[in-house]
Amino acid sequence: MRLVGKFLIVALLLPPGAWARASDLNDYPTAARADYVFGCMKANGDTRLSLDQCSCSIDVIATILPYERYVTAETVASVNQQAGQVGALMRNTDAARDALQDLRRAQAEAQVRCF
Repeated sequence: MRLVGKFLIVALLLPPGAWARASDLNDYPTAARADYVFGCMKANGDTRLSLDQCSCSIDVIATILPYERYVTAETVASVNQQAGQVGALMRNTDAARDALQDLRRAQAEAQVRCF
């Protein structure tokens, strides 16, 4: 009972907004998460273990990258695979490289935590 009382006191002393809203922590649409998990599972063997690891992975990525940044980076990654001028244009812009680098860092962190 004392622990609960201490927790309530600390909670009341926090300034408004100190508690993160669930929507701030979960801005990835369910379909985007599912798409990531399906692709990840396909690459990792379609097992129950890969389901757990891939679900963990997108959760970690979501804590690191806002959804808009994730979409940008995924778009860059997709376009980078194209040959020709479009792919070259994307590969040669700082913004595209930065977005892709952010995604790669988030994926590396997810790899460490989940696999």
